[in-house]
Amino acid sequence: MLLRFAPPHRVAARATSVAFAHRGGADAVAIRRSPTTARWLSAAAAPGPKPANPEFSSGPCKKHPGYSISNLSLSSLGRSHRSKLGKNRLKFAIDETRRILGIPESYLIGIVPASDTGAYEMAMWNMLGARDVDVCHWESFGKGWYTDALSHLKLREMGIDVREHTADYGYLPDLSKTSPDRDVLFTFNGTTSGVRVPDGCEWISDDRAGLTLCDATSAVFAMDMPWDKLDVTTYSWQKVLGGEGAHGMLILSPRAVERLESYVPPNRPLPKIFRMTKKGRVDASIFEGSTINTPSMMCVEDYIDALAWADSVGGKDGLIKISNANLAVIEKFVNENDFIDFLAKDKSIRSNTSVCCTLDLTPAQIKSFVALLEKENVALDIGGYRDAPPSIRIWCGATVETADVEALMPWLRWAYEEVRKA
Repeated sequence: MLLRFAPPHRVAARATSVAFAHRGGADAVAIRRSPTTARWLSAAAAPGPKPANPEFSSGPCKKHPGYSISNLSLSSLGRSHRSKLGKNRLKFAIDETRRILGIPESYLIGIVPASDTGAYEMAMWNMLGARDVDVCHWESFGKGWYTDALSHLKLREMGIDVREHTADYGYLPDLSKTSPDRDVLFTFNGTTSGVRVPDGCEWISDDRAGLTLCDATSAVFAMDMPWDKLDVTTYSWQKVLGGEGAHGMLILSPRAVERLESYVPPNRPLPKIFRMTKKGRVDASIFEGSTINTPSMMCVEDYIDALAWADSVGGKDGLIKISNANLAVIEKFVNENDFIDFLAKDKSIRSNTSVCCTLDLTPAQIKSFVALLEKENVALDIGGYRDAPPSIRIWCGATVETADVEALMPWLRWAYEEVRKA
């Protein structure tokens, strides 16, 4: 028999393991120490050690290795975010973001409400309507921006031509059909499809007249961002860095700032939390730490802690290296096993964060597969997105340790075989 302690998912990463085995390996015993209750499993049923941390959710994502809330600076808690201390901490978060991501000094960076969704809609509501629009989508969130443009901003009713460039899950539309004379909306990485745009974004013209609005929430810190191609970039803390939710990041190029200061959408009310200009000029204070509404300073400190961890593993390049290594583990497993395949067949557009895979199982069996792995505390929250084809989705962002991805692979085959037997 095999004695295995199943640690709660928040402390699992800190659990330690000791293994003892007789020379023949028949009576192997593995003990994982944690302050939780032991479970007994048949040695024959266990394909190997479980991941030390079973968190593979695509958002909110796993906290970084070594994370402890006790490591957070608490000096800003209980203080006004408009105090000198509060603004300094917010400005520090912005400055560290710029440094680690290599964002040009001429770009503005702001912390805004309502996560990536709030940041992206803030840009849409303020800037769209000045030019015709191309909307590119190949998964659910990109499709949401298309719906916003038509049904909520009602751009066509304003006389704006809105073109849709779309593809099924697992594929990219022909991005070369977008026009440099139009504003272009797209997601850098389709979180629910596991499909990303090609490196470099060469399909975006350097001398474009329109703006590019990029939802990069599951790409920033895991993929190279070609800032010269991006006019509006948004993301949230709870993705690649495993931060807390509710806050968004809004990054604006000088061209985007010019749009804000030269164009006022007609007959379009803007909620207070969307307003970025005052008297025809961009409100610079938003991008220097004076947030539009009250932020959670606890979440700010959590983000600062995540940025410090990112620095410790080599900054942006180190984070990309970890995500690529995690993806490589799954690629090797897929190549060696016929029952699993990538939703994104083309490697050049395959995500290294939200890795989506199909299985040789029925939709009902896939649900059982996911439930079984969760019951065994091997992998949590890996079911495919509800609008995606029946699939699983394994988060491979840099906070996930490669050793845990490696430990997960044999359990995927085990779960597949168990479901097929049922």
